[in-house]
Amino acid sequence: METTPRQIVAFGGGGFSMESGNPLLDDYVLGLTKAERPRVCFLPSASGDADHYIVRFYRAFSAHRCEPSHIFRREQGPADLRRHLLSQDLIYVGGGSVVSLLGIWRAHGIDSVLREAWESGVVLCGLSAGSLCWFAEAISNFHGEAKRVRGLGLLPFSNCVHYERGGKRQSAYIRFLREGMSGGYAAEDGAALHFVGEELSRVVASRPEARGYRLDMAERRVVEMQIGTAYLGDGGAIPAAPVPEALSTPAASAAG
Repeated sequence: METTPRQIVAFGGGGFSMESGNPLLDDYVLGLTKAERPRVCFLPSASGDADHYIVRFYRAFSAHRCEPSHIFRREQGPADLRRHLLSQDLIYVGGGSVVSLLGIWRAHGIDSVLREAWESGVVLCGLSAGSLCWFAEAISNFHGEAKRVRGLGLLPFSNCVHYERGGKRQSAYIRFLREGMSGGYAAEDGAALHFVGEELSRVVASRPEARGYRLDMAERRVVEMQIGTAYLGDGGAIPAAPVPEALSTPAASAAG
């Protein structure tokens, strides 16, 4: 009997809250559900349940012919959070503070429910904090210097979002890898890492120039390899770098 795959799509940055008028990443994750009218639940915990964020979600996903919902507003929401989350086709996690998000989830037992949803075939996705949360380790730059954060561990890698080669986040990632952080993935704004089970299936992008990367330690050096990325706008592919690049320059502390 065919089983439903476990899927996570981790955006470096993008989707309805960052790319107004560009629905390519949101259309991509909705397509993974295979549902005619997908049930989509938004978790805005990382933003402190910001009202404007929730309004933007409903505007975007009502237009997609979905059944949108959200949780963690004090004055509303489903009484049985577990039952509601397990009934969804897609769970979409917003950006903000990954530390706050994980603290809220762990306090309410949502971390365990999300693992259960993933294992049952509910598609999980998100941007920024909503990307970092799924990994074993993550780099958070929210309000201050970059720091290592322990994520949910559904994916046994590290993750860095809003990545820019030559930027502060790259420097921080290099430093943390040298200090013992597990190898993992980085994604620029507009790029998304699509995992099936615990394996990277592909990298897709809503912008022609957006890229995804794999970073690991190799013989005391950090090696960065660009991953072939499919631009969703025309179905074309961005070729990967022909060889991995060793990043041996000492890393500076990152902030912002």
